[in-house]
Amino acid sequence: MKAQKVESLWSHIYWLSTLASQGSYTAAAERLNVSKAAMSQRIAELERIAGVALVQRTTRSVRLTEAGQRLVEETQGSFEHIAQSFDQVRDMAEAPRGLVRITAPVAFARQQLVPQLPAFFKEFPDIRIELDMSDRLRSLGKEGFDLAIRHADSPPETHVAWPLCKTETLLVATPGYLRKAPQLKEPADLRLHNCLHYPRVNESPAWSFQARAGKASEAPVTVQVSGRLAANNSESLRDAALAGLGIALLPDFTAQSHLQSGKLVLVLPKWRSVRAFAEHLYVIRPYTPHVPRTVSMLVAHLRQSFAGGFGQTPPAQ
Repeated sequence: MKAQKVESLWSHIYWLSTLASQGSYTAAAERLNVSKAAMSQRIAELERIAGVALVQRTTRSVRLTEAGQRLVEETQGSFEHIAQSFDQVRDMAEAPRGLVRITAPVAFARQQLVPQLPAFFKEFPDIRIELDMSDRLRSLGKEGFDLAIRHADSPPETHVAWPLCKTETLLVATPGYLRKAPQLKEPADLRLHNCLHYPRVNESPAWSFQARAGKASEAPVTVQVSGRLAANNSESLRDAALAGLGIALLPDFTAQSHLQSGKLVLVLPKWRSVRAFAEHLYVIRPYTPHVPRTVSMLVAHLRQSFAGGFGQTPPAQ
């Protein structure tokens, strides 16, 4: 009878583990796709049968008691092993199937990632993708993401990472803006221009450059800039530049198609921007001993799709 009762509580204990990882009843309920009331009722039932409080509730937070924390720690490995075993069995199917949750920066996802998905779905019709577009760095493990695309100089050591491609930061404006604006020969001349920039909390915006023909060891030239528009999204800055409002510093994947069409042109092409955006894109995942085939297939597709980067930077003139 006792064994039967414990077996009937596996789902209760798993929900408690989810509550511990998510930190609130609301977040845990969303993670499990159940109502908050069902979540609270399940935990209360577990406490009643256990005969001891497992959760400390306050108006602002939820914390496990010592007993609750011990129960989660003692069973967490078992649940992880069950999940891995199920993934391995599911991967034995003839075709990969299932859901992959991925998070990516807004501009990159809209401009580059989404256009690559139709070919992937055609090859793997039984794989579904849930795409979170956010410039906020998500916690992959806590929020249940399988993959993330990150703009970074080096990948986080706590995750498994694959390089997608190199990227470059480009200084751009419309030909019409440049015809009417003060002449630009060197970075210091940017002080006379309307520079469309990312907002910096408690800091004056500044752009740094190195001469393309110079040595990598040379100290960058840094210029304090100002402008009528600051925005924390490269698409918005690009659109403002396309409207002739000023000069923008953009990732190449945001600017490249408009450079190729001639709507935008490079500004100060003999200088290379540094310290603005990272120089590599990575696809990363939380470390797990087993990688689902759905994840492996998507990673392989993305690496192949972006292996060539986003086009060549026009030569200096």
